[in-house]
Amino acid sequence: MASFSTAQPLSLPRHPTFSNPNQPTANNDRSSHTISLIDRCSNLRQLKQIHAQMVRTGLFSDPYSASKLFAISALSHFASLDYACKVFDQIPQPNSFTWNTLIRAYASGPDPLRSISVFLDMVSDSRFGPNKYTFPFLIKAAAEVSSLSLGQSLHGMAVKSAVGCDVFVANSLIHCYFSCGDLDSACKVFSTIQEKDVVSWNSMITGFVQKGSPDKALELFKKMESEDVKASHVTMVGVLSACAKTRNLEFGRRVCSYIEENRVNVNLTLANAMLDMYTKCGSIEDAKRLFDKMEERDNVTWTTMLDGYAILEDYEAAREVLNSMPKKDIVAWNALISAYEQNGKPNEALLVFHELQLQKNIKLNQITLVSTLSACAQVGALELGRWIHSYIKKHGIRLNFYVTSALIHMYSKCGDLEKAREVFSSVERRDVFVWSAMIGGLAMHGCGNEALDMFYKMQEANVKPNGVTFTNVFCACSHSGLVDEAELLFKEMESSYGIVPQEKHYACIVDVLGRSGYLEKAVKFIEAMPIPPSASVWGALLGACKIHANLSLAERACTRLLELEPRNDGAHVLLSNIYAKSGKWESVSELRKHMRVTGLKKEPGCSSIEIDGTIHEFLSGDNEHPMCEKVYGKLNEVMERLKANGYEPEMSQVLQIIDEEEMKEQSLNLHSEKLAICYGLISTEAPKAIRVIKNLRVCGDCHSVAKLISQLYDREIIVRDRYRFHHFRNGQCSCNDFW
Repeated sequence: MASFSTAQPLSLPRHPTFSNPNQPTANNDRSSHTISLIDRCSNLRQLKQIHAQMVRTGLFSDPYSASKLFAISALSHFASLDYACKVFDQIPQPNSFTWNTLIRAYASGPDPLRSISVFLDMVSDSRFGPNKYTFPFLIKAAAEVSSLSLGQSLHGMAVKSAVGCDVFVANSLIHCYFSCGDLDSACKVFSTIQEKDVVSWNSMITGFVQKGSPDKALELFKKMESEDVKASHVTMVGVLSACAKTRNLEFGRRVCSYIEENRVNVNLTLANAMLDMYTKCGSIEDAKRLFDKMEERDNVTWTTMLDGYAILEDYEAAREVLNSMPKKDIVAWNALISAYEQNGKPNEALLVFHELQLQKNIKLNQITLVSTLSACAQVGALELGRWIHSYIKKHGIRLNFYVTSALIHMYSKCGDLEKAREVFSSVERRDVFVWSAMIGGLAMHGCGNEALDMFYKMQEANVKPNGVTFTNVFCACSHSGLVDEAELLFKEMESSYGIVPQEKHYACIVDVLGRSGYLEKAVKFIEAMPIPPSASVWGALLGACKIHANLSLAERACTRLLELEPRNDGAHVLLSNIYAKSGKWESVSELRKHMRVTGLKKEPGCSSIEIDGTIHEFLSGDNEHPMCEKVYGKLNEVMERLKANGYEPEMSQVLQIIDEEEMKEQSLNLHSEKLAICYGLISTEAPKAIRVIKNLRVCGDCHSVAKLISQLYDREIIVRDRYRFHHFRNGQCSCNDFW
């Protein structure tokens, strides 16, 4: 069978082993003894003692002995660049070996560009010019700082120095070009190498995987095998990574077979790569068999298995892996928190986070905070989100773009838009994600014009918008009735910003047009789409039909939606509600009967409220909450007070077949958002705002009730439903639409 190989994180090409030209063919006893002592040094203090002895005995004037001492001071595990520079300055006539050693030390240090300064000093010494040992380290420095222009300049110098085709130089150039994102130049360099070694192939395969072209990595590996180049374990790691990214289980299994048949040395890194491939490709059985056979495991091994179970949503098994780990590190905890958060289980994610808080000697990192903030945003856990923000400040955690975006998103989705603005204003550097998060926050709070202003300020700051940015801007336009602005930006997406509209963008424009009553225009827009309309496009039109009570168009939109997603319960419910509002109760009965027969269930209305850091959830007509008696007592009190002040239930919001008026009213009173608001009234005092999260759209009656409660009880009420926020204060709602 054909051989195979794998791509791993962008690995550095192997550097050439360069020799000291002043190495004597025969050393006297004293020199040999000193060199032996230098080789046996285990710390800087010992090296300094030998250095002093060499100066006293005059041995430091021997070029070989001096350069040996210098190499250890610059490159050993206890190296000190400051001390190495002092040693270098004492050498009367540094040779090319010594210069290259200093360049190498700086290229591998915290400030790689210092190696360029040393190189310039070297070439100013007319005795020495760069050679094939010099360029790999200089090119490495360019790769470390991702400087394409520097890499290109060094490439040109290498060619002029007649070492451009040297395999070590070429391998370094390949790595540099990939690091700088110039894949074409990397390929050109690869094609010029006359005698490619395995590192040449590995550099290309790894580069393709790292830069998002795993398919090219697999193709290149096939070519490598056809040319009878023996793959190394590094090759295997790279190709397995490519298989994982492409979810190519068949090819991945063949790679594992090749490893076994050709007796490739399977170290822990390679074993973990095989495990990762199996889990990413969804073959947890293969992964478990390999895991059980592994004699050596590290935290990467355990976390990979945890991830594998989490991908399959087998959280019990994932939890068991975490519990079995000999040493639980933050990476493993993050994996479980992230798995819950990304799969729509934010409450479970927060429970794991609270458990993590009790662990000793484990520090939260930025990944922990981003995942937990996202979970807070989903459930409206503002108090925990605030605690995390305080933790970030207290521990001096750097606000990178991801943490900043997560904080803005959390505050926005938890109803504290002012705090989101404060976080946005507090950072000097903002990338597209930070800007997009702030625009999205303004959108969900109905601040359409401000969101548009933010969009244009973003461009003034020379930050290019992406697809998410446009989605957020269109949502802002939708809830503020900014139809012309949305249409103009949609037309400019590709021509001015180079972004091809995707399904979600078309759905947004249909929503913009539909909400504002331009249903015919929305239909024509859909008919003119260059791509087939998705379920989300028809769903946007269906939602608009409900707002404007257009039954015939609603039936058409629902039919097209269900052709794409036959088991979309939301579409059935929405059409049923449109029938109910139109008084077509027979059609309501038929549709609901169809849902029962096909096993479709309506998502139950659920509202949550955070009190003292705990999330309390209420379903419609809920009797499970431990304080349900007090909640219903408060509800009765509230409704009596509202009626005394002119409130009349909006019976049109009753979308069930109920004959008696009293039962209709009771049905309205049992809506989950009313229960959550009443729990907020008995659990908090003014001026604390009551913040409620609703999983579905807020109905018109609940909207009216919230307005009256805010006036009669002098409380600010903030309700987030599936689509946007509603701010109630003094009997008014700040939103310019509530649908």
